[in-house]
Amino acid sequence: MRGPEEREFTDRDINGPVRLNKYISECGICSRREADRLIGAGEVTVDGSIAVSGMKVLPGQEVKVKGKLAVREEEMVILAFHKPAGVVCTTDKRWGDVTAEEAVGYHKRLFYVGRLDKDSEGLLLMTNDGEILNKIMRAGNYHEKEYEVTVDKPIDGKFLEGMEKGVPILDTVTRPCRVRKLGKNRFSIILTQGLNRQIRRMCEYFGYRVTRLVRTRVMNIRLEGLKSGEYREVTGSELSCLKSMLKDSRSGPPSGRPGQKRKIMQKTGGRNGK
Repeated sequence: MRGPEEREFTDRDINGPVRLNKYISECGICSRREADRLIGAGEVTVDGSIAVSGMKVLPGQEVKVKGKLAVREEEMVILAFHKPAGVVCTTDKRWGDVTAEEAVGYHKRLFYVGRLDKDSEGLLLMTNDGEILNKIMRAGNYHEKEYEVTVDKPIDGKFLEGMEKGVPILDTVTRPCRVRKLGKNRFSIILTQGLNRQIRRMCEYFGYRVTRLVRTRVMNIRLEGLKSGEYREVTGSELSCLKSMLKDSRSGPPSGRPGQKRKIMQKTGGRNGK
């Protein structure tokens, strides 16, 4: 039996009206933002008619996205996956790469909570719940992601201090962050934002090239215990802690300065990531 906190987070009012973008998100198809784009592009129908932005749907109404029936998931799933280098976070098969979905092979359709680029590895969260995705990814919620990074030459105090204070990339300055030296060429970094290839660009600014990048933590979910290519379901106390951390988080589009907002949103497209 679920406890009160879990019911608060996962139970949905399946008998009342719900905004169409939220419904599509809860079907595990895409985020609310992407749902709004699809609605605006005329790719969504309700009972055979083209949907309009802001409309609500009731139980029993037929919602289709790009001609496919959208059915709302009743059970939330969150997976922690150790993405190997070489696996991509995209559904685009033009390059013939192995996607994270293929590598996991889960029986339900899931989408990524943030991305890792092809050369990066480590913790990738996957879920069928668009609300969780939005709350974790929204830059304005300041949720932490931790990485271990190896670069091509020895690091010094000037480099660490510069990384912590903020680095001018992509027409903005990165947020102050926490950086800790782990070895001659290795350091850990904790970010609360997700600009396009942010860590690699930050290192390049100081003349360093990343040779290995591993995401080790997203909020309270840690990579440890997972071998490359393995996944596990996030359950029990780990899930309860995540819900508690997300309880007061907002789930709208990313917030921040206009230039920063534009760059943050880029991370959800193509083959990009950390």
